[in-house]
Amino acid sequence: SYKDFPILCQTCLGENPYIRMSKEKYGKECKICARPFTVFRWCPGTRMRFKKTEVCQTCSKMKNVCQTCLLDLEYGLPIQVRDTGLDIKDDVPKSDVNKEYYTQNAEREIGNSDGTRPVGLLGKAPSSSEMLLKLARTTPYYKRNRPHICSFWVKGECKRGEECPYRHEKPTDPDDPLADQNIKDRYYGINDPVADKLLKRASTMPRLDTPEDKTITTLYVGGMGDTISDAELRNHFYQFGEIRTTTIVQRQQCAFIQFATRQAAELAAEKSFNKLIINGRRLTVKWGRSQAARGKEAYQDGVSEMGTRLDPVPGLPGALPPPPALEEDAPTNYFNLDPGTSPNVMNISLPPPPGINPPPPGFGAPMFHMGSMGPPPPMGMRPPGHIHYPSQDPQRMGAHAARHGD
Repeated sequence: SYKDFPILCQTCLGENPYIRMSKEKYGKECKICARPFTVFRWCPGTRMRFKKTEVCQTCSKMKNVCQTCLLDLEYGLPIQVRDTGLDIKDDVPKSDVNKEYYTQNAEREIGNSDGTRPVGLLGKAPSSSEMLLKLARTTPYYKRNRPHICSFWVKGECKRGEECPYRHEKPTDPDDPLADQNIKDRYYGINDPVADKLLKRASTMPRLDTPEDKTITTLYVGGMGDTISDAELRNHFYQFGEIRTTTIVQRQQCAFIQFATRQAAELAAEKSFNKLIINGRRLTVKWGRSQAARGKEAYQDGVSEMGTRLDPVPGLPGALPPPPALEEDAPTNYFNLDPGTSPNVMNISLPPPPGINPPPPGFGAPMFHMGSMGPPPPMGMRPPGHIHYPSQDPQRMGAHAARHGD
């Protein structure tokens, strides 16, 4: 009958939909309650080890776990992680007499139920947890069914070669906490190294903190690419509440979703953070910023968009001075000349470049008369100072010879 069929998870059953099981009635004693139970044994797939049920159906139903791996049937997580996520503490007695009495009461409760819901404290717990949904494995993990490591190969004495049904791999480090796992600790939810590792991972997972400013009702959606449209965004976010506006910034591949109420925005942020996938792309969901905060940051010098202080870049020139105030009666001085210089005659002479002797008397730079000869050549428009390029030197490029011939 269906009541005799083992309670197993998808991973322990294996990927082959057609398996053959052997059944031995009262073949072993349960490793938790020590009562004899019907043992099932099967091979989950090719190159996999044979597996069998380890605990009885009553102990499995009390904790809603697989009879073989003792992981939760709904989330695929250890009992310690599940109870922490659901905030329950189910103290199963460990002594012989109390354990027998507790198991009999649990069997009576299971017999009076329809068998579709867990019993005990687990049946009264909330249906789901955000932490468990993030940690839960969504696909079966068939590597758990692989054969054990060959102890002869570890010692260098295995002579079967490729025909050996065990794995020829390096064993786990004995100092690794995961190397010390116990089936009773797994069932009672204490000192489980796998659970400790998962709980540490949950504590370091990113969180989305709700801003204190209650006027913020906008969510930022990043990493959109070029394929996600406005309608696809609305199709996902409309389930959380009324949407006021959606703005897509195509150049930055992001969008802003503004909700009509703060409650809808909080619900959308909670349900979409680290879980939003549209068209195969995982999108980033963050809270938007208020207009006052954005305006305040615009006046902060050296502060990035995320609010972190930016270090100055060495070697850059300083800020330019502000332009002088425009006055209508201020004289126009386009050439940065000394106001006391006569506008008719100006001696424009440039010092020789370094390494060249000064010219003899009479061969210096000629004197330009702006009133009679018109505007000076372009090189004379620069203010006197240090020569940066050879083209600024009147002694180069035949300028001296031409003037000397005149």
